[in-house]
Amino acid sequence: MDLKPGDVVILKSGGHPLTVAEVGEDGVECVWMGSEGDLYRETLPLAVLEIAETDPDDEEENEDEDNGDEEDDDEDEDEDDEHESKVA
Repeated sequence: MDLKPGDVVILKSGGHPLTVAEVGEDGVECVWMGSEGDLYRETLPLAVLEIAETDPDDEEENEDEDNGDEEDDDEDEDEDDEHESKVA
């Protein structure tokens, strides 16, 4: 398994997704957020990790949300332009 910083992994035994911070000869340094919002950092052996599966539906939802925000911003600008025209 070829890992690089930014990859998302999970323990083979389960648990929270972990983000790879650094890959070294002795292990993989991972970071993750605990349930209370605390940031944890630990070096783990490569043998206990696997690539986390991503749900394509989640990625599409995030893209839709991002696109929706941009459209809303454009509408707000149009409304501002119309208001300025009426005032002037």
